[in-house]
Amino acid sequence: MRKLLPLLAVLYLAPAAGADEAPALSLEVGRTLVGTPLRATVALDDPRRRLELEFFLDGEAIAADEAPAGSPAEVTFSHAILAAGSHRLQARSGELTAEVRFQTSWPGWLSVLPPLLAIGLALITRDVLISLFLGVFGGALILHGQLTAALGRTIDHFVLDALADPDHAAILIFTSLLGAMVGLISKSGGTHGIVERLARFATSVRRGQLATWAMGLAIFFDDYANTLIVGPTMRPITDKLRISREKLAYIVDSTAAPVVSLIPISTWVGFEIGLINDAFRSLGTDQNGYAVFLSSIPYRFYPIFAIVLVGVVAVTGLDFGPMRRAERRARQRGELLEPGAVPIADYAADALEPPAGIPKRARNAVIPILTVISLTVLGLYLSGAAGVERQPGTGTLDWLRLVLTGADSYKALLWASLGGTLIALLLPLVQRLLTLRQAMSALVEGVKAMLMAFLVLIFAWSLGAVCGELGTASYLVGLARDVVAPAWLPVLTFVLAAAISFATGTAWGTMAILELLVIPICHNLALNAGHAVGDPYYSVLMAGTIASVLAGAVWGDHCSPISDTTILSSMASGCDHIAHVRTQLPYALTMGLLAIAVGIVPAGHGLNPWLANVLGIGVITATVIYLGRERAARRAAAAAADSAPDAEG
Repeated sequence: MRKLLPLLAVLYLAPAAGADEAPALSLEVGRTLVGTPLRATVALDDPRRRLELEFFLDGEAIAADEAPAGSPAEVTFSHAILAAGSHRLQARSGELTAEVRFQTSWPGWLSVLPPLLAIGLALITRDVLISLFLGVFGGALILHGQLTAALGRTIDHFVLDALADPDHAAILIFTSLLGAMVGLISKSGGTHGIVERLARFATSVRRGQLATWAMGLAIFFDDYANTLIVGPTMRPITDKLRISREKLAYIVDSTAAPVVSLIPISTWVGFEIGLINDAFRSLGTDQNGYAVFLSSIPYRFYPIFAIVLVGVVAVTGLDFGPMRRAERRARQRGELLEPGAVPIADYAADALEPPAGIPKRARNAVIPILTVISLTVLGLYLSGAAGVERQPGTGTLDWLRLVLTGADSYKALLWASLGGTLIALLLPLVQRLLTLRQAMSALVEGVKAMLMAFLVLIFAWSLGAVCGELGTASYLVGLARDVVAPAWLPVLTFVLAAAISFATGTAWGTMAILELLVIPICHNLALNAGHAVGDPYYSVLMAGTIASVLAGAVWGDHCSPISDTTILSSMASGCDHIAHVRTQLPYALTMGLLAIAVGIVPAGHGLNPWLANVLGIGVITATVIYLGRERAARRAAAAAADSAPDAEG
């Protein structure tokens, strides 16, 4: 026992000796580009002490965008360093100090190069996967400055983190499950059955396109669910009618996000209202975010015009640009895809053809699809209502708003896709249409059809992370920060949102960046012009600016080949991804410019938004008829000229 006493004394006194050591503060700064926001990591080795920090850049005090809540903490400063060279950042917490020196040498415009590289290569080479990879690698090279380090960080940092993100994992899981469901539906004959039923109505190209458009309008609660239900359901019907896959992907893409962004009850609403309310709280105003959201709906010109254009194109049967060539190819030669095209997902494999002789029952497709829709709605309600207590006197609409604000759309979609897959598995087994081995084989084939889409999504997310570390969005915002006049704020916001969404491939990320920036700018501009909160001018300017954030984000999302919803639309429609982007781009650009010219600018100068929408619908119709018929007349004249010598001979 006596021999153990010295050892016990050492063990007992060791913590006391360590407790006398002074806590240390550490500070790190990553690679910083000129003109982009400064970022730092600060840590305190004493977990009992709260971080209360002051920061000094080259001896001058600067403020962090958000106060760090824990240790270690990521700190971002709105301050952008505009000069290249050596700089010194100092952090102070009471008597503790930490200091770090760092270099800025690269200009901020380099932060825009990785997404532009990926987008440009994708459009030129028509190989989206290698283009996205090179975009991620290019960004890593800018950040780390060495080939081997950049290659390593591409995989072990950007790609790995993209896969590890819980939201990204949820998207991969529920798209896998929906792919499995589609495979089971096809193998059990449900796809053939629903085609036979819908073929009674969709007897022409016009009716087929209108049916697809109507289904896209009907599934208004979530854009992912919309895309992944409408595309696989309508693809066999549009294939039968010789409607090109490019046209199907366009209809799917141009109804999903636009519809969901306009309906007051959807998965987008809670997210957007939360951002609006956060901005109002930072201003110290008591404005109702939901009321402002509702007032902004008629100012969302691009989503409205995009939906209208799909309907006009379907009714008139007229197309323009690359879409006209795609439709002519499909109609005249029966080629649903252009020669050499590679669908991003393909369900046409022989392994998914139903066994010979089994009955083709539409209910084997309808029941799983309705299961997904109903479980998604139920999941949104249950996940949102779990944390919300309904107060006496709360109206139904206000209650649903609160529920959607707290809803977890990813969990709802996971539950729904699992339920739909299980139903799609059980139905053919109970009816003895498939053996268990055949059903499981179809399930696996359905998931395998999604593999290419998964890779594209992962690299698109990785590129988004690169843009985040480079400060691409913040750099673009900084370029336009000081170019503001009240009446022109909505259109400037629209263009800025479109640029950020196009470069980063995310509408939600764009909204998260811009809402908290432009709402205070709008508020201050209105007050400086002599208009108080609640004045008609203030309300119109605020509604138009908030609407322009979302509308611009959706526009950029539609034009960008690295957008997740654009990728999912190609996947769900079995279309070559770059072919989808190339054929949709003229339509999206035309509607974006029309939204600016007919909607945003006139409304910003006082035109009633409803009148602007009516005018826009008229211009859309006239534009489609003019472009469609003029091109058709030119083509007919050229064909007649080519055939004239043959006729004489």
